[in-house]
Amino acid sequence: MSEKDTISMQLVREALLQTCPSGLPDAGMLLRAGIDPEQLELPQARVTADAYARLWRLLARRCNDEFFAMDQRGLPNGSLAFLTRAAMAQPSLGAGLDIALGFLSLMLEDLQPGLVRQQSLAEIVVNEPREQPRRAFTYFTFWMIVHGVACWLAGRRIPILAIDLRCSEPPFCDDYRVMFSENLQFDRPRTRMIIAADCLELPIKRTPQELQRFLAEAPGNILVKYRDPASLARRIRANLLGLDPAQWPDARSLAGLLCLSSATLRRRLAEEGQTYQGLKDSVRRELAIAWLAQAEPGLSDIAERLGFADSSSFYKAFRKWFGCNPGHYRALVQAREDEGG
Repeated sequence: MSEKDTISMQLVREALLQTCPSGLPDAGMLLRAGIDPEQLELPQARVTADAYARLWRLLARRCNDEFFAMDQRGLPNGSLAFLTRAAMAQPSLGAGLDIALGFLSLMLEDLQPGLVRQQSLAEIVVNEPREQPRRAFTYFTFWMIVHGVACWLAGRRIPILAIDLRCSEPPFCDDYRVMFSENLQFDRPRTRMIIAADCLELPIKRTPQELQRFLAEAPGNILVKYRDPASLARRIRANLLGLDPAQWPDARSLAGLLCLSSATLRRRLAEEGQTYQGLKDSVRRELAIAWLAQAEPGLSDIAERLGFADSSSFYKAFRKWFGCNPGHYRALVQAREDEGG
């Protein structure tokens, strides 16, 4: 079983937190889901994505809530089916998201999402009436539903540029970074997901038969199918993130560090749909948007730190990546933070 197809036991404990308010999880239910109750408190234990999906369905039936009883009104059984069926009737992903988020806004009391278009960027912003932020698990369960449905509607993974969250960072973030994005920012003024606006123009071409298959496999298909690649490519990304871009090895040196031949490195990355140059570009994009979310450094400093010859090259690359210039992205982020503050 690959790490990519497993879920941290911590997420199981989080799912049980409000659905088992007595604090005593139902051992029989865990066994029906395929989860060993004796491993529940083991820090490094993991369960299969299928087992976690079965637990989700069992808890939803018991509580009549597909949102783990984390909202005052919640999502009664059948909500995911209704949401997806209504969204797939729309012509484009943007229209489908408008419908889906509108439905969630009607159903949920504590989380009020909306889609905000900002020229070449789009945000799914979650407004909250309460001052106290929710648990990270609550936000990420919400994102799993929204992003998973969006990916299914489009028939492809929708790349996430960044996720901001009002809550503090939990001690178990690795699964969330695999599911969503390496660029998770905590203790922010508001909760939102940022994607490229051109994704909203993707057409929706799903059939009733495909919907039935999707619902029959949900949420296990959401948990695994639309994750970021997690194996060799993710290891390389993690290594690159730990180095100054000026110190990144070339492909031959990287292969040597991994005790692989250059041909084997290329082949294994190709099997994951990746290239080394593509991974370097991906990390540059990630670093760029992380640094642009801060008031400093300046744009010329960011260009230099990313290894660009000059600011002009950085501007051209950023526009190619995201369809807007870096100044616009920074202004959007800062304006949202000022508004949230």
